[in-house]
Amino acid sequence: MIDAQVLARAQFAFTISFHIIFPAFSIGLASYLAVLEGMWLRTRNPVYLNLFHYWLKIFAVAFGAGVVSGLVMAYQFGTNWSVFSDKAGAVLGPLMAYEVMSAFFLEAGFLGVMLFGLKRVGPTLHFIATLAVALGTFASAFWILSVNSWMQTPAGYAINAQGQFVPADWLKVIFNPSFPFRLVHMVLAAYLTTALVVGAVGAFHLLKDKANLEARKMFSMAMWMATLVAPIQILAGDSHGLNSLEHQPAKIMAMEGHYQSHPHGAPLILFGLPNQAKGEVEYKIEIPKLSSLILKHNLDAPLAGLDTVPRQDWPYVPIVFWSFRIMVGIGLLMALLGGVSLLARLRRGLYDWRPLHRFALAMGPMGFVAVLAGWITTEVGRQPYTVYGLLRTSQSASPLQAPAVAASLAAFAVVYFVVFGSGLFYLLRLMGHPPHDHEEGLEEHDPIRAAGITPAPAIDPDRALQPVH
Repeated sequence: MIDAQVLARAQFAFTISFHIIFPAFSIGLASYLAVLEGMWLRTRNPVYLNLFHYWLKIFAVAFGAGVVSGLVMAYQFGTNWSVFSDKAGAVLGPLMAYEVMSAFFLEAGFLGVMLFGLKRVGPTLHFIATLAVALGTFASAFWILSVNSWMQTPAGYAINAQGQFVPADWLKVIFNPSFPFRLVHMVLAAYLTTALVVGAVGAFHLLKDKANLEARKMFSMAMWMATLVAPIQILAGDSHGLNSLEHQPAKIMAMEGHYQSHPHGAPLILFGLPNQAKGEVEYKIEIPKLSSLILKHNLDAPLAGLDTVPRQDWPYVPIVFWSFRIMVGIGLLMALLGGVSLLARLRRGLYDWRPLHRFALAMGPMGFVAVLAGWITTEVGRQPYTVYGLLRTSQSASPLQAPAVAASLAAFAVVYFVVFGSGLFYLLRLMGHPPHDHEEGLEEHDPIRAAGITPAPAIDPDRALQPVH
């Protein structure tokens, strides 16, 4: 029979897998909405306003789903992980409270203005509200990633007589060794995830009508993001990996599949089947010494393996090994999409290359898969600890019976699949409709239209570059 601790871990993994895809999307989408509104205020091109209204409805649904799915996770700290809450609550509790009091209040306070206030407060104040919501989503990521990073690389703490972690230096707690790397990597992942969704929606509508101005604009903006940010994300991921090698070497050993030490240069194992019981990767395909070059920038640099770590402290290598490769593989596909789109742009075929549009459409959900794979790598790679090197997972769980945890897990599964499945279906329906014209809201704030003068049709600069057929 499966014990309560395994079920509790499965329950948290299940709920966070649903939850994380919504913040990953809303963080990037809030910034995209701010860019769209800023471009509309600067150019008065109605295409930007149409896109703003189009994605605003989608943002509202995704934001609401993220809030609802996140509430359940907080309760699990008290029900399934009460010992962890008791041991680490003095450090992590205030950080999570800061997230609510700053980020969530900022988002919630300005969300209503952002959704319904364009005609009521004017475009300038409305733009400020949109910026506030975007800032709130970033602040939320800041605090939550600070919490998670402290669990990965704890710093600035002391341990009292009751064995509880207490803050000794709040700056060191917040800005712990892995936090800057994790924050940059996750925020860039959120932007790329959003760009892939926007690009996929744009590609979908271009395949139906390549003359659609809104589809052309959103596709062009998304492809610029993929072109510019995907290579930066690869470099950020590499820096994050080097930081993990310093502070969490067992995680890197699991990611690389290095059960054995390599004193004269470690190979990069591309693929294989990790065998946890035997402590080796079977049927492996590897490139000699390349792992040492990547991690140490020296072909002959020695790299320690899991044979230097006590067996009871090993992460479960098969999951970490494969989730890491899924994340990296999708990252390389993002860079490839950006490169192909840049080539198409230079050859003035961005809106005509149907294979590119199909590629972008297929990549639409891949950002979410990469985010999930990255979090699995991070969290499973931290095991067997909840607070790395200090508090084991086996010491963190509540004294519950397995049937109770199994029942709540089953209930969560049913409710989540029904509720969030319905929400996902609704989001896909919204994305399936082409952007509508929202020019009726312009007259109130545009002095040219208010004067009764009909402006010349807006020129899409990307379309103007297309050859005349």
